[in-house]
Parts: sequence; structure tokens; C-alpha cells
Amino acid sequence: MTTPIVIWGAGAIGGTIGAHLARAGHDVLFVDRVAEHVAAIAAGRLVIDGPVSEFTIGAPAVTPEALEGQFALILLAVKAQHTAEATRMLAPHLAATGAVVSCQNGLNEPDIAAIVGRERTIGAFVNFGADWIEPGHITFGGRGAVVVGELDGAKTERVQKLHAVLRDFEPDAVLTDNIFGYLWSKLAYGTILKAQALTNDTIGGFIADPSMRPLITTLVREVLQVAVAEKVRPMAFQAFDPAPFLRDDRAGMHASLDGIVESRKNSAKVRSGIWRDLAVRHRPTEVRHQLAPVIAAAHRHGLAVPSLEAVVALVGEVETGKSRIGEGLIERLMAAASASPVAPR
Repeated sequence: MTTPIVIWGAGAIGGTIGAHLARAGHDVLFVDRVAEHVAAIAAGRLVIDGPVSEFTIGAPAVTPEALEGQFALILLAVKAQHTAEATRMLAPHLAATGAVVSCQNGLNEPDIAAIVGRERTIGAFVNFGADWIEPGHITFGGRGAVVVGELDGAKTERVQKLHAVLRDFEPDAVLTDNIFGYLWSKLAYGTILKAQALTNDTIGGFIADPSMRPLITTLVREVLQVAVAEKVRPMAFQAFDPAPFLRDDRAGMHASLDGIVESRKNSAKVRSGIWRDLAVRHRPTEVRHQLAPVIAAAHRHGLAVPSLEAVVALVGEVETGKSRIGEGLIERLMAAASASPVAPR
């Protein structure tokens, strides 16, 4: 078994983490399906820029088809909808006692565990801002929470070692016994970014708009009610605090959202990755895949989530070219959300 930390998916998340780990002296091997990006990394031309870090670095890099050997640690950083395909491809390269770490957006750990085994799956939560600009170029727009934890909450030796490694990327990285609490909170917060992507507003501008607050609180509360039904304890991160949303504390909800607006003032990432996928890269987003387990769980518990279902449908219209960003989509979402049992009355 060889020793490099494998970064499977060298885009905004994986590329940023991997570049910083390589700069810190770790042995890193990048795996990515974009041949031009792989060539740039292998040639020492991976540029990280933005307000957080500015440097150029290189490391061994290959396409998935060219990878050889088995590895003890693979950080998976592909889009949520590509999780199963990527996990099946990496499985032959994962050591029998190795682990896959889901450095992704969404609730992907169950999909990974179904393929490589729960005992070879580690959960992770990432909330920093980064954008893949072009092959060999990633903008690191703003620092954010990084959390890692075993799926059963155990503080194993391997997860403690992983935590130490990730601190070379994010010094304030957290080791938790409640990784699913963070992942569900990120799903709740992420609904705001999904709604913003239906407009051309910035993230900060969208959240600050008083007319958007009823919609935002409804989206967040729909996710959190499902989390509670699933017996998950949502966790606070950065400026986002799920507690006031859970108890329908209007002042507390506004205070949390105001804190998010304030925290984004120094970020170079002004719009969501979902908006970028729709408006710039013109490719399918993670929205349907991220919200599918939430909606499925809501149905199992008999909970109505009309705003979440509307987000999926409206983003799908943009993906297929049926609708365009900004053309009445947010008004349609607001109308759907008004029927939610958790909407402000």
C-alpha cells in the first residue's frame, strides 16, 4: 500500500484542501477527470488566489483511469450527484483498512458507506468559499468551518490523525462526535444558497433583503424539522445557529441571518456554487441530489416540505433550459413556500 493522501476530485473543495496540504509538506496525489487540470497540477501550475491565500504549487496528479495502487486515505470531493460513480471507481484503490472522507456538500456518507462499507467511511463538513475558475486555477474566496467525525461519533485514532492533518488546511478544524448534526445544519443553510441561485443577487444581498426573510426562514425550518424527526441534533457553525429556527424564535432567526450577512462582507465568493453552475458553467447542479434524502425522509415522517420540493423543480427548469435565472422564479418559490406548515403566519 502506498502512502499519499489521495484527493479524488480536484475542484473548488478538493483542489483547495489538497493544495494547502501539499504546501504544508504532506504527500498528496490528485485524481481528477479533467485532463487539462491534471496536467496543470502535475506541471506545478496549480494557482490558488484570492483574499485567503496566494500561491502556485504542483503535485502528482492523474486521471481516474490512470491511477494505480491502493491507499489508506482518500478525500472524496466530487459533486454530490457523482458520489456513487466516483466511489465505485475509487473502491479498488482503497486499502482494506483505509477510509474515504466525504469532503462534499450534501449527505453523501450513506451512499459511500453502501459501496465501501460503513467502517471505511468518515464524515466531514466543509463550509469555506472557493471556485474552480479554469484548469489550474482556483480562487479561495473565504475561510469557513471544517469539521470531521466518525459516523458513530467515536474518537478513534484514525479520525484524530485526520483531524490533525486537516488543521494544516484550517487551523480551527473541529473534531466532533456529531458529524450528522453538522451535515444537516449545512443542508438547512444550503437551502438559502439554492434559493439565491434562482436570482442574480449576491448571497449577502439576498439574505439581507427583508422581503426574502419569510422564504429563507421557511426553507431552513423545513430541513430542520426533518432533521429532528430523524433524531439528529443540528449543530451551529460560524454565524448560522439552528436553535432559533427550531423554536420559531423570530428575533433569533433574524439575528442569525444578520450575522451571516456580516460574515460574508470580506468574502470574495459573492454567489453560490449552484448559481455558478447554472449561470457560468451551464451544467447540472447538486440540488436534486442534495435534497433528495431530505424530501424522502420528510415523506417517511409525514412532513410537508413544499418549499424544498419547489426549489428542486425550479432549479431543474433552469438546468433544462425551460426557465432562466431571475425570470419570476423566486416569486414562484415564495408562493410555494407560503403553503408550508412552518411558514411565518
